[in-house]
Amino acid sequence: MLPWKSVNHSRRGPMQRIKHDLRLSETVSPFGVGAIVDIRGESLIAPDVSWWDKKHSPQIHCDRLVERLGRSVLREAPTHSGRAGKDTSSLLYWRFPTWRFCERCSRLSPLSGFDRGQRTNKCDCGGALIPMRYVAVCKKGSHLQDIPWFKWAHRGHDEGVTEEVRLCRAIKELRFVRSAKAGEGLGSLRVTCGGCRRSRPMSDLVSESALSRNGIRCNGVQPWQDPATAEPCEHDLVAVQRGATGNYISERVSALDIPEEKPQSLGIADAIRAHDDFARLVADNGGPKAEIFAGWIADEFEVTSEYVIELANGDNGHSDDIVTDLKDGEWAAFAKKLSSGGRDDSEGNFVVDSWSTAGHPSVPANLAERLAAVGQVRRVRVVQALKGFRRYSADADLIPVDLSLEGKSKQTLPAVEMYGEGIFLQFHEAFLAQWEQQPTVRARANILINRRETLEWAQRLDVPEPRFVALHTIAHLLIRRLAYASGYSSASLQERIYARGDRDDPTAGIFIYTAAGDAQGTLGGLVRLGTPDELVPLVLAALDDADVCSNDPVCIESDRQGSSSLNLSACHGCSLVSETSCETSNRLLDRQLVLGGQDTRGLLEAALEEVRVNRSS
Repeated sequence: MLPWKSVNHSRRGPMQRIKHDLRLSETVSPFGVGAIVDIRGESLIAPDVSWWDKKHSPQIHCDRLVERLGRSVLREAPTHSGRAGKDTSSLLYWRFPTWRFCERCSRLSPLSGFDRGQRTNKCDCGGALIPMRYVAVCKKGSHLQDIPWFKWAHRGHDEGVTEEVRLCRAIKELRFVRSAKAGEGLGSLRVTCGGCRRSRPMSDLVSESALSRNGIRCNGVQPWQDPATAEPCEHDLVAVQRGATGNYISERVSALDIPEEKPQSLGIADAIRAHDDFARLVADNGGPKAEIFAGWIADEFEVTSEYVIELANGDNGHSDDIVTDLKDGEWAAFAKKLSSGGRDDSEGNFVVDSWSTAGHPSVPANLAERLAAVGQVRRVRVVQALKGFRRYSADADLIPVDLSLEGKSKQTLPAVEMYGEGIFLQFHEAFLAQWEQQPTVRARANILINRRETLEWAQRLDVPEPRFVALHTIAHLLIRRLAYASGYSSASLQERIYARGDRDDPTAGIFIYTAAGDAQGTLGGLVRLGTPDELVPLVLAALDDADVCSNDPVCIESDRQGSSSLNLSACHGCSLVSETSCETSNRLLDRQLVLGGQDTRGLLEAALEEVRVNRSS
């Protein structure tokens, strides 16, 4: 466990520490840089990594992840070893928002109360002081700040308000007053000044351009930064609830620490670059002989001349998408492990026993036709890094986790290493390729593809081609079923989907795993379910569970569900899991592409039909 402490946002003096233990994984998510968290009646926010004590922040090594992230250093959050003392290094959190209200007398006050150098969390009346529930974020999503409640309460629109009244400084007399005449909701709650008797309903706070109309502007900084360092920000402020999920949208990248295997296409690319005629092609630089040299090389390696010319023009064969590039290497590593088959006696952090479904007596023929092999991943190391976060909107600018990059050659990224276990399922590429060419299957997936294209933020999601949607949905169905049998909660299980048909080396697999942030890893409750006698009944039971949803027939016939309508036939009753378990936050799901429906032939529909026959008999 990792201790944290909070520090006062005010520069006026020392504050009493709040001590609370965190798991290391929680310092990346959900309590990572920029996140607002509630602990023991306090509202806190995590500052960027420039506030970390680097001496007590051990570096985490994962070469394949750092290579894709660029010039960066992965560091674990500051921690301690042994017994915590007075000067023990810990993780800093700032109190935010600084305005509070008394739960007994309803008085509002900024965070400035000290009693002999120690902060008090009590009002003069003896009531507890509660952090204000609304904060302000700029529409660009780059900055967060307190709402200046005194200024807001004194910016009414009535005629004849004098400057003396407008600038009333009776801060201690600012109170919440509830009016029974105004009904329920924010309209019944007013902020009233006891000095000038001006009041204003809270419903005004959430109206369009409410803060900008009152002259309240973005201060251009994060809550833990010095306002003197702010750059001008012309974007309007919006009042939001401090606990709203949209206030913090983290962007994390995870990678399996595996022996890096090159996909087949990259191996061919390296062989092409080593060809005697490749140097002549590069030297010709698009000249009249380029097509001739490219044709000779292409014929020898059975590739297109366009591909050879792209390599000559500097294409390294890697994807521009970091996650896709990482997954290509992981897929190649899994494929190599599964091709060897049997018990894996190797040492290290990537140990995979495997078995083939072909001719196996425990695997029904219809399932074996689609599922090629299974890997029981007895040990795996996962490294997860926090790149940054967004606020207010998924289209907002990404805020880096290190805000003091000037003069630095490398950025520091919060990271955590976890050890665990899992089950890997490899599907038959030939069957998948044939299935996803069916017109009804493609038409179903095109609904999601077209919606994704209309949303700028959704470009960060995977392309919902038929194989991805189907395998992604299967992963969710399995997670829901495995939670009953593995001993782990569904929130402890995570997915990693390998499903790209547009690659030179198509991928078609699912990795469901669990991991913990210590060297001992997990207890084997998941990997033991990867044997044929255990896994096959679980897969069939997962299909049986999904065959009937409590929201059917509405759910199975739907093509517009979930956030931004990026789900088709999928809802909480059948397919959704914890958002921490899903790579795409419970988006791009469809039961029809797995189980079939209407005119669509599902990927595992034939296997489900066997279950239905057995159920009826």
